[in-house]
Amino acid sequence: MKILVDSSGWIEFFSGGHLADRYGHYLKDPSNIITPSIVLYEVYKKIKREYGEETAVLVAGQLNSTKIIPLSESIALFAADMSLQHGLAMADAIVYATSQDQGARIVTSDADLKDLPNVVYMR
Repeated sequence: MKILVDSSGWIEFFSGGHLADRYGHYLKDPSNIITPSIVLYEVYKKIKREYGEETAVLVAGQLNSTKIIPLSESIALFAADMSLQHGLAMADAIVYATSQDQGARIVTSDADLKDLPNVVYMR
């Protein structure tokens, strides 16, 4: 099964947080990872703000070694439905809809996603 590591996971991994090693386990094979374009946006923005542009560009390069999934019309509409059904914020709904569209399991520390099907939640 494909893996979708959401923004919280990438940020935890790159910032060396207490869950970095656990996320690292899922990040070993970039060819098996999908990344919604909104995750690329969120991770780049957070890393640039906290660590500077040079680090953010390096991080973006690593995310680009995964399969980047753009926000298509069908994923956008599915995300809107998921938002209404599960009470998700826009970015979370896009991430979840992308994972479902691509047949991927989400790995996250985002509590808003923890009870949804095909989600591996890390505390």
